[in-house]
Amino acid sequence: MKIIITGGTGFVGSNLTLDLIKKGHTVFITGREAAEELQSPLITYLGPDFINLSWEKIGPIDVVFHEAACNDTTLLDKEEMFKVNFDWSRQLFKEAQNAGVKKIIYASSTAVYGNTPPPFKESGPFKPLNPYAESKKLLDEFAEKFIKEHPEMIVVGLRYCNVYGPGEGKKGKRSTLIYQLARIMQKENPKIFKDGEQKRDYIYIKDVVRANLLSMNATESGIYNCGFGQAVSFNDLIKILNEVLGLNRKPEYIDNPYIDRYQSFTECDMSLASEKLGFIPEFDIKKGIRDYFESGFLIN
Repeated sequence: MKIIITGGTGFVGSNLTLDLIKKGHTVFITGREAAEELQSPLITYLGPDFINLSWEKIGPIDVVFHEAACNDTTLLDKEEMFKVNFDWSRQLFKEAQNAGVKKIIYASSTAVYGNTPPPFKESGPFKPLNPYAESKKLLDEFAEKFIKEHPEMIVVGLRYCNVYGPGEGKKGKRSTLIYQLARIMQKENPKIFKDGEQKRDYIYIKDVVRANLLSMNATESGIYNCGFGQAVSFNDLIKILNEVLGLNRKPEYIDNPYIDRYQSFTECDMSLASEKLGFIPEFDIKKGIRDYFESGFLIN
């Protein structure tokens, strides 16, 4: 197949790109991070931006994976956030449809649920807490309308939970708490928000890639959760990391400066993704962190 991956140099996008070329697909990528690590005759770099692509020069495309986004959840500039995550994404959908693309798979986020009671179900309720979450909710609403207007296309949205694994280091301060804790714990006790019982549903990158690959086979459109389906507390993360890394660090508690716009408990209901996509995550948090450590990317 011929495939476009926006954000193909980013965390999820690069892992997806590498897996697809291993399977023999021809991949075109966009992205703002360095593309040097993705060297292959099966990969063509289209540039940093994902709109106004030269679709005629690219030729027929089977699938578009839309992974590019402004994903800094602390950014309060609504205009910038909405421009990238909603306006440009909406334009991409329309360009792809005009170019004859029949399948779009895009990255949404469980941030759309905010502090609603878990487990999160795709039908809601929704309570976005920041511009990032609001932009993703707008994109989901547009996708639902787009699906109705273009029944000839398959559109699949994956609401990513907290994705961790090899390659997330390029995200810097936006990397997961797992990655950041592992780095800190090499040197000292980690500081976490009081009282450490905040919970997150973490999904390993290998499972996320597999969810995207399964979405390529979808025969109907839909928006689905993409998490593991079981939350883990910050305190338990430290215990697991101590075990995997051979350490004995103790958490030190600090105030949370984002308390008014902070998701304190995320957990996905994964039944719809299982039913519609056949997606059942393979890596629980212990297995995922162990695999991450053995990859050499967790602390190196």
